Amino acid sequence: MFNHNIYMLKKNNTLILLLILMVAAGCRSSHTIRPGDSIDVAFEKAMGLYERERYSQSARAFETVLSIARGTDFAADAQFYLAKSHFHNRAYLTAASEFRRFSRNYTRDERREEAEFMEAYSHYRLSPRYNLDQTETYNALDRFQLFVTRYPGTELAAEAQEYMDEMRDKLAKKKFNAAEMYMRIREYRSAAIYYGLTVERYPGSIYAERSLVNKILAYVNYAENSVRDRQQERFELAVEAYQQYLQIFPRGENRERAEDYYDRALAGLADVTRATAER
Repeated sequence: MFNHNIYMLKKNNTLILLLILMVAAGCRSSHTIRPGDSIDVAFEKAMGLYERERYSQSARAFETVLSIARGTDFAADAQFYLAKSHFHNRAYLTAASEFRRFSRNYTRDERREEAEFMEAYSHYRLSPRYNLDQTETYNALDRFQLFVTRYPGTELAAEAQEYMDEMRDKLAKKKFNAAEMYMRIREYRSAAIYYGLTVERYPGSIYAERSLVNKILAYVNYAENSVRDRQQERFELAVEAYQQYLQIFPRGENRERAEDYYDRALAGLADVTRATAER
């Protein structure tokens, strides 16, 4: 009797498992595009997968719809949701390419603005940490800049500007940290160059003001560690950097430090002048 109950329990479990598999297969079948499906049926199945967040499957389904829907009213929708499927599936490079294809092929579609934004945003999502290769950061910046130029004053343009500011800070941080590294190893000329690049290329970044102050210090250190005949020109570079600082950041939070370094540069120049006169 006991063995019979075990047998019946196993049999029932097997039937339940088979039923679940049949239902699952039926669900998959209902969303599978089959030969002979009309375009509207195929598109409905693809949208069903997208709405259920089956993005890998919906991307394949929309590709199928596109292959049979070119020249029809469904083509633009299929292209748009193909791009969105890839984006939600985190295939950002492919998504960027598909959004670009949409904006180029359907120039009068009301979703073109969104597609162009999403192309740039897809590259933004590929932008890595500041210390890695920044190719995708530059790609995102270029596309966001183009977007802001084409759609000024829009809500998406404002959002694009925020992402651009964030990425410029990231690029500035990369240059700033390179300068800091050169300062640590006492390569003061290289440090001054990288601090200068930070200010020149990213003047609105959070690193710009500190970079210009540190540029003054770098040239002061460079001069102080130089042979006497080269000190004057290098102290003068520190003075020029201080004057640049006053022009760009007259109320900078690091102005006191800038003035201290400027005083060192003036003292160095006075010492050089005195030594030259005593020769």
